[in-house]
This record gives sequence, C-alpha cells and structure tokens, in this order.
Amino acid sequence: MNLLEAVRLPFVQHALVAGILIALVAGYLGAFVVQRGMSFLGDGLAHAAFGGVALGLLLNIEPLYIAAPFTLLAALGIMWIRERTSLGSDTAIGVFFALSVALGVIFLSFRQQYTVDAFSYLFGSILFISVSDIWVAAALALLAAVSCKMWSKWAYATFDREIAQVDGISTRRDDYLLIALIAVTVVVAVKLVGIVLIASFLVIPAAAARLVSRTFSMMTVVSIASALFSATFGLAISVRLNLPSGATIILIMSALFFAAAAMSRKLG
Repeated sequence: MNLLEAVRLPFVQHALVAGILIALVAGYLGAFVVQRGMSFLGDGLAHAAFGGVALGLLLNIEPLYIAAPFTLLAALGIMWIRERTSLGSDTAIGVFFALSVALGVIFLSFRQQYTVDAFSYLFGSILFISVSDIWVAAALALLAAVSCKMWSKWAYATFDREIAQVDGISTRRDDYLLIALIAVTVVVAVKLVGIVLIASFLVIPAAAARLVSRTFSMMTVVSIASALFSATFGLAISVRLNLPSGATIILIMSALFFAAAAMSRKLG
C-alpha cells in the first residue's frame, strides 16, 4: 500500500496520533527509568497490567479500566516493599511480576474460550486504535505535561537523593508520584505496543539517548525525539510492508540504540 494512500485511512491516522502521544510520554519518563536503574520496572508493571487485562476480559469489562488500578496497586506495592524491607527494587518487582502473571493465567483459564483479545493486549494492536483510545492517550499526555513542573525535583533526586532531601525535597512523595505516572503510562501504552513490548518502549529510546547526551536535560530531549521517530517511522514501515506494528517500532528503536552505541564508542 502506498504511504500517501495509507495516511488517508482513518485507522492509520488514529494509530499515528496515538503513537505520537505515547512516544512523547514514554520518551519523557524513560529518561528517569534508565537513569535511576529501573529498567526492569517497565517490564514488571507491564506484566502486572496483564493480570488486570485478564480480569477485565473475564468480567467482559473494558480491560484497561481494570488494568489501571491493578497496575497502580502493583507499583505502590513495589515501592512499599522497597521502603519497609531490606529487599531491593528488582526483588520486589520480581514478586509482583510473578504474582500478576499467575493471576492473569488463572483469570484467563475461567474463560470459555481463548480469544484474540488476549493476544492483542500481549503483542499490541496499534492499527485498531479507536477514537476513545486517542482521548485516553491525550489525557495521559496532558498529565505528563502537568508533571513537567516536577522535572527539576525528579532530576535532582535522580542524581543525588541525599542532598535533595537535605534541601527539603520530599523525595519519598515524589518517588510515589513518578512511579504512579509510569504505571498509568504502561497501562495506556499496552494497547499501542502490547504487554510484551512496552518495557522496550520505555527503556530503549532513553538508553540510546544516554549514550549520546552530556546532560540529563539533553538526554530527556533526545529520548523523546528517538521515541517519536521510532513510533512514526516504525508505523510507516509496518503499513508499507504489512508487518506487525508494535514489533516494527521496537526494531527501529533498537536500530537507533545500536547506532548511538557505535557513535558513543567512536566519540569516546
């Protein structure tokens, strides 16, 4: 299909708008995820969303309505365990990862038959984005824009948490706000690239940006730009070559990452 012809199709327009909105938010938050060493968090929360999606499918309710509070509770639970025990974040994430997947499998086992719905949430269905999905993505982008006033505090705590606390910054509260926003982003993005791939959407653009950036502000901008390019170019290639859209977007992100790694090595 010719790209110009494809862009005129409503479902491609919906996918493009949703992809741009999610890329903006994921690229912005991904900088914090990578710089704070929380790359496993995106994967853990995505699989936490799987439990909520499975419960929604079982109850015949819009899965994202169930997945949102389900994932948010998992995110807050991870923070609570990290603060109240001697366990690290990766261990807490692993516990909720396994628990959520187990619950999801049990919920799906109660269904009379397996449907394509579960498959679409696992691997993404960006070309089936509806107008209501776009409004949800727009609301998420607006929420992320409002959170930009927290950027300096989050960035400060990212690099020197102890000094930030001495300066009167409530790092504990800010951490909860950040992880809650990441959890909501994961839930909304699940329909874009799927549970299996959303962690890559949060991590790879920011990882590429870190390799070629000298400041955290530059890293954030490059991460957003990388996510935007990957979402739009990946979607265009998937439509042109009839490839799975979510996987194609991640392949473009990966290509940018390896290019950034080669550039970083060359520049020293």
